[in-house]
Amino acid sequence: MTADAPLNARTASTADPAGPAARPWTLTAGAAIAVAQGVLLTAYGVYLMVEGLFTHTRTGVGLTEFGGFIVLLLGLLPLFAGRALLRAKRWGRSPAVMVDTLCLAVTYFTFQNGGLQIPVGILVGLAGIGGVVLLLHPRTTATLWPAGYGK
Repeated sequence: MTADAPLNARTASTADPAGPAARPWTLTAGAAIAVAQGVLLTAYGVYLMVEGLFTHTRTGVGLTEFGGFIVLLLGLLPLFAGRALLRAKRWGRSPAVMVDTLCLAVTYFTFQNGGLQIPVGILVGLAGIGGVVLLLHPRTTATLWPAGYGK
């Protein structure tokens, strides 16, 4: 036995991603919501960029494409956060909760506009509330920050 044996054993156990058995359902469901939000935002960003190339808008040349690019980049954030949460990485929770909180703002504005946007706003709001509740659940917190972390 060498002096490096305890260090190697400790780093090997923290480097392995948590398997499905070690991950609570709250973390898995929260990560799934984050990935779904990322896929939808990314797809909408691509749609905006393609639409701006083939239609004539009054917003100016390149403005719609730039907005689509920003939405595309915003969509990558929950995708990476959801992937990190599936691997039980702590850093993924903050961006996922941030996007869930932004969903609540989107819900508010869809209710202000009314019409057919209200059902979409309800779905976005439910996804945002569900994501926040699942990612801040005590089981999720216990998995991401086990007892004795930082001591």
